Amino acid sequence: MTEEQKKLLDTATQCIGAPYKYGATKSDIPNAFDCSLFVQYVFGSLNIELPRSTIEQAEIGTLVSDISQLEIGDLIFVHGTRGHYNAKFPEGIGHVVMYIGDGKVIHAGSRRVQENPVVEEGGVEVRELNDVIEKTKPLVRITRPLELQKQ
Repeated sequence: MTEEQKKLLDTATQCIGAPYKYGATKSDIPNAFDCSLFVQYVFGSLNIELPRSTIEQAEIGTLVSDISQLEIGDLIFVHGTRGHYNAKFPEGIGHVVMYIGDGKVIHAGSRRVQENPVVEEGGVEVRELNDVIEKTKPLVRITRPLELQKQ
């Protein structure tokens, strides 16, 4: 494990249990996160600036072509229940998780309990990668933002 991967893990695991907040903003850190803010915060600990939204984050980093090639810090983008769409991702991207090794991911997960206004419950948690993919499929893209540091 590299020093960068260790720092990502340390920062991410310190957030376990922080509640999910739909549309969380930087002023909510470290008390609440949504999935993309959580990833932005964790990579920010390495001075890697990622965009705010999942669909924009999916465009950053080196593409990982196969799930068998996952490394700690890789980001896995899935459709989820409510994908956001653009020309590059017509299948939609609705959720992002970070791979932490041993078949596990960490993410700010949620479950919608009310539509208008939107209310979701959940928080930062560790889950089995296969369980997350099965629940939120299809898998859309995997990227390696740590490669940004090497450029």
